[in-house]
Amino acid sequence: MLNQNKPSLPMPITAAPYAHQQAAFDFACRKFGLLPSDSFSRGVALLMEMGCGKTITAIAIAGILYQFGMIKKVLVVAPLSILGVWEEEFAGFAGFPYTLTILKGSSDKKRQQLKQNPGNGLQVITVNYESARILEKDLLQYDADLIIADEGHKIKEGRSKQSKTMHNLGDRATYKLLLTGTLITNKELDVFSEYRFANSSVFGLSFYRFRNTYFDMVGYGNHVPRFRQWMLNDFLQKVHSIAYRVTKAECLDLPDITEEVVPVVLEPKAMKLYRELEKESFAELADSEVTTMNVLTKLLRLSQVTGGHITDDDTGKHHVSTAKLDALADILDSAMEQGQKVVVMARFLPELDDIEALLQKNKIGYACIRGGVKDRAGEINRFQTDDSCRIFVGQIAAAGLGITLTAASTMIFYSMDYSMSNFDQAKARIHRVGQKNNCHYIYLACVGTVDRKILRSLREKIDLAKMLVDDYRKGKNPFADSSA
Repeated sequence: MLNQNKPSLPMPITAAPYAHQQAAFDFACRKFGLLPSDSFSRGVALLMEMGCGKTITAIAIAGILYQFGMIKKVLVVAPLSILGVWEEEFAGFAGFPYTLTILKGSSDKKRQQLKQNPGNGLQVITVNYESARILEKDLLQYDADLIIADEGHKIKEGRSKQSKTMHNLGDRATYKLLLTGTLITNKELDVFSEYRFANSSVFGLSFYRFRNTYFDMVGYGNHVPRFRQWMLNDFLQKVHSIAYRVTKAECLDLPDITEEVVPVVLEPKAMKLYRELEKESFAELADSEVTTMNVLTKLLRLSQVTGGHITDDDTGKHHVSTAKLDALADILDSAMEQGQKVVVMARFLPELDDIEALLQKNKIGYACIRGGVKDRAGEINRFQTDDSCRIFVGQIAAAGLGITLTAASTMIFYSMDYSMSNFDQAKARIHRVGQKNNCHYIYLACVGTVDRKILRSLREKIDLAKMLVDDYRKGKNPFADSSA
């Protein structure tokens, strides 16, 4: 709970913050010198689990620094699939003027974007970690006042080029924010690189000095670091000196359910194919009777494309996109770092095949219920009781009824069918008796596609088929995303 005895500042966002977000915001304000404090820091770590709203909190921190005249330029470095989240969260919550640019295209095009006139307000540049490595010299010239490292566990390997880039960028910036849901104290060796970025004075500049201080080298050839438990209090004191930590279980102010839409951008070739199919589907309606079944059948093919596949009458199935799979991989990577169990729901069999192949490649234990699975009880029990079984993969039509998956409190909808009943039933697999945590739902929705329209109809309980037919009769393309 927020300590009412300490001074506070209003968060410059357009929605009322939760108490834990205000507390995290005030913590950063104290460390950055905006509020009275016994200690100051150029960097702050927000250790906030998925679903706790760390992005909105970071936006508010950037906003207050801007309003106090302390920063003009922000650089956000994040996994590729999350860049669109920053764009949407700024648009939805920033209570101050800003201009946001997502660096896209070739390296030369990204360099040109960096040099463009930013417009009014706080200048925000967002870029993915790999591009930041390639554009390091250009980003140093951009000279950001505040650098935000989202999903900061991505820089835990201190000797990687990606991490060294973040260290170099961080050394130039006046302020830094490290955002991660990882319980950082459970992976002591990883702390060095993340804190080397956030505030190098906490653990110093030398990895080897850090390792020799807190670890004994054991095992064959003395190559295995073992943490010195007698150093734990000193270690934790330093970790928490610049960190605000909160988990979903500790967020008593959160509602039972929180939701997040992750915008997914289809690759150019996939988007071109999608647009051609969208126009073709609209044109075909003019030559046929516009019925509910006819409209939904055409919608089905478009939904398949956003999931990465299309079925051709002549040659069968084709794989056309990995955009959603890449986004899922980033989200699961963060969840695994946080030690969470996750449920992933999808509609189409090729999508389930892709998801299972991803988990097998990354050696993540999982259970699965889809059409044809006979031992449903065994799969459910393994997910509920086996710590090594981290992911449950479910086909909405087969796994949306009569099962309990309360070992997880996060559910990802990779794709959705069109039934409100199936949607509500699927969500209820984790939000039911026996659930001890707040539930967080993540929806992967491809930008500028039917995904947005389908999701809107399900969340707002609108008859999707009727909405599509009505749109057509009004002269609109019923498959076009009106929000794009």
